[in-house]
Amino acid sequence: MMSERETAQAINDRAAEWVARMDREGHDSAVRAELKAWLAGDDRRRGAYFRAKVAWNMLDRASVLRAGQPPAYEVAAAGGGWFSRRRVILGGGAAAAAAALVVGLPRMDFFAAPDEQIQTAIGEIRRVPLSDGSLAAVNTQTALDVTMKPKVRQIALKGGEAWFQVAKDRARPFVVEVGDVRVRAVGTAFSVRREASGVDVQVTEGVVEVWRVGDEANIRRVAAGTRAFIAPDKAVVSTAAASEEIDNALAWRTGQLVFDGDTVAEAVAEFNRYNVRKIELSDAALGQKKMIGRFRTNEPDAFAHAVEILTGSRAVIKADRIILSSD
Repeated sequence: MMSERETAQAINDRAAEWVARMDREGHDSAVRAELKAWLAGDDRRRGAYFRAKVAWNMLDRASVLRAGQPPAYEVAAAGGGWFSRRRVILGGGAAAAAAALVVGLPRMDFFAAPDEQIQTAIGEIRRVPLSDGSLAAVNTQTALDVTMKPKVRQIALKGGEAWFQVAKDRARPFVVEVGDVRVRAVGTAFSVRREASGVDVQVTEGVVEVWRVGDEANIRRVAAGTRAFIAPDKAVVSTAAASEEIDNALAWRTGQLVFDGDTVAEAVAEFNRYNVRKIELSDAALGQKKMIGRFRTNEPDAFAHAVEILTGSRAVIKADRIILSSD
């Protein structure tokens, strides 16, 4: 017997439940994969999910403004957290309320989940061909979403670092989104790194445009051999860099780390990005000494012994950590 087709109301209700679940568990890759599978099961589900998401956002903003507070996305930086604040404001009936609003919203079936979600573990470096012919080299502990649309190719860098060799397509710019920072190219090669202090962009080929959303009047063009840094709530600052400097910074693409005058503390921080077994510095003075050398990302022992030789320090190699001290 042929199963009955899912009703529109059932889809709307399920879409609202999915929006609420993604608010709680959207960081979980397994949950995102489950959502993607559900969306693919019926063409109507994408539109319903989009409308439920819009309704969720409308509820959030309306509820907060009635309370005389700024919207949830404006208080996230203050430490409240967007997800937790939204749940407190809307309460357990949010999914039902969103479902009620879904019916009244116009159909907008252009919404689509990311075409591909890429995530690397500690120490993992991947080279990923993209569907448009571009190539992404994805560094350790990196998460990004890839969405290919008819008029634009969108990459959302959630964290970490990636280098892109972009296939030329003038009709579809290639845009990397990092929070409110945008990096746009047509056919070029560049890296983007997201860290607590800001966004670092290094261009190895061609030209990219960098700007902050809301400040489009100050788009900065960054050419090959130049890097740009965008600190939180600051303008784009670009500086010329020697090709060797950029090559060293991007040596991770071949599984290497290169230090040329970096401090021991900076080198240790880099190594710790790639290894579960962490390197610990016992004193600040040792951390300020300079470091020179080329190492494999997965060889912290070799790095520790090199620090011993270069700085006259002592390395204690343990199963769970490596301790560097001046003793």
